[in-house]
Amino acid sequence: MKNITIADVAKYANVSKSTVSQYLNKRYDYMSEKTRKKIEETIKELNYQPNSVARSLKQKSTFTVGVVVANILHTFSTYIIRAIEDFFHEHDFQIIVCNADDEPEKERKYIEMLRAKQVDGILIFPTGGNLDLYEQMKDDEFPIVFMDRTIEHLGIDTVMLDNHLAARLAIDEFVRNGYSRIAIVTTSIIRNISPRVERIQGYRDALRSHGMEVNEAYIKTMDVGQISLALADLFQQTVPPQAILAGNDIVLVEVLKFMKENNKHIPKDVAVIGIDEVSFASFYTPSITTIAQPTKEMAKSAAERLLQQIRKEERPEELPIIQRFAPAMILRDSCAVK
Repeated sequence: MKNITIADVAKYANVSKSTVSQYLNKRYDYMSEKTRKKIEETIKELNYQPNSVARSLKQKSTFTVGVVVANILHTFSTYIIRAIEDFFHEHDFQIIVCNADDEPEKERKYIEMLRAKQVDGILIFPTGGNLDLYEQMKDDEFPIVFMDRTIEHLGIDTVMLDNHLAARLAIDEFVRNGYSRIAIVTTSIIRNISPRVERIQGYRDALRSHGMEVNEAYIKTMDVGQISLALADLFQQTVPPQAILAGNDIVLVEVLKFMKENNKHIPKDVAVIGIDEVSFASFYTPSITTIAQPTKEMAKSAAERLLQQIRKEERPEELPIIQRFAPAMILRDSCAVK
C-alpha cells in the first residue's frame, strides 16, 4: 500500500502543501473554516499519518522532552508529572518519564538515553550524584531544568518549595497547640538532598525562634525501611516527643502505620503534621494536617522555563535562577489543641 504523503492530501483537498502544513501545525489564522474542514475530511478519508521523523528533521526538533523523577512513589512527583504532561500536550510535545529510584547510576543511564534519543530538553528531580553530567549539559547549552531539588553552584534553572517556610509553618502550628517536644522524621540526607536538609534546618530555626532548644535525639533521617525502627527509638526515650513532623508523604505513611501497629492515638498520644498533601489526608481518622505544595503552579513554571530554553527565547531579567514557591497549611484534626 502506498504511503500517503502531505502532497497527496494537498492534491485531494485542492490546496497547497503549505496550507496542509499550516493546518497540521495548527496555524489557522489565515485559513477559512471551509478549508480547515476540507483538509480534515481529506486526512480522515486518506488515513494520512504525519511523518514525525520528517517533521523532526525539518524543524530540527523531536518535540519530545524527558522527565527524570528521583522517586515516582512520591505523590508530589505524580502531581508534577501530570501537570507537566498537560502543559506540553498543549504545545504539541510528548514527554518520556523515567524513574531513577534515587539511584545516581540509574539517573545517569536515563539522562544518557534521553540525550541519545535527541529529546529537546530534560526536566530533572536530581539525585545530586551526577554533578559532571549536569555540568556537561549546561556547558552544551542543552535545555535543562531542576525540579524540587537544587544544586546551587551549578546555576541551573530550578523550581522548588520554600522548604524552610514549610517546616516553620508546621512548628508554629505545633507550638500554637501547646506542644514543646517536637520531632522531625525524614528520609536519608545522603548526598545532601536539598528539600530534606532545608526542612531540617527550617525545623531547627523555627524551634529556636520560639525559644526552644533543639534536641538532636528528636531528629531522625534514614532509609524508608528503617523508619519504623527510628520511630520506636523516639518513643523508647525517657522523654518521648509529643508531636512529629513527617518530612514528606512517604514518611507520613510510615508514621501512620507505626501508630496503628503500636496502638498510639493521634493526636491524644502524639500529634502529627506531614509535609506534602496526600489523597487520604482528609478522610483518614483522624484527618491529617498537611503542608501542601502548589504543584500545578510549580510544574507550569518549570515547563515554561524548559520551553523557553528549547525555543532559545531571551531570558526575562526578573526571572531568578532558583524560584521558590510558598507552601500552604491545610488544617485538620491530627494536631488538636491540647
